[in-house]
Amino acid sequence: MLKKFFNIEILRFIIVGVVNTGNYFVLYLLFLHVGHLNYMISHILAFLISMVGSFFLNSYFTYRTKPTWKKFIQFPMTYVVNLTVTTFGVYILVDLLKLNETISPLIASFAAIPFTFMISKKILKK
Repeated sequence: MLKKFFNIEILRFIIVGVVNTGNYFVLYLLFLHVGHLNYMISHILAFLISMVGSFFLNSYFTYRTKPTWKKFIQFPMTYVVNLTVTTFGVYILVDLLKLNETISPLIASFAAIPFTFMISKKILKK
C-alpha cells in the first residue's frame, strides 16, 4: 500500500537532494564568508559545482544508471528551472524582502524540487 503512494526512487532522490543541498550550502557559505564574494556569485558558483556531484549521485544512487557524457551534457537542463527559480527566489528574499543572505538560498530552493525530479528522471533513465 505504501509503495503505491511512495516510490523508492523518490526516497532516494530526496536523500540525494539533502546531501546535495548540504554540499551546495557549505560551498555557498565558503564563497560568501571565506571568499568574500557577492551572495549572487556565491550562489551561482556553489550551484554549478554541486550540480556535478548531483549528476553522479542521481545516476548511481537514485536511478541506478550508468553516467555517460551524453547524460552529463544533458543533465544541466534539469537544473535550468531549478537555477532560475532559486536565483530569482534568492534575489527576491535578499534584495526585496531584506531577509538574511545566509539562509535565503535554502528557503528559495524548495520550490524547484518537483520539477528537478521529473526532468532528471527523464534524462537519466533514458
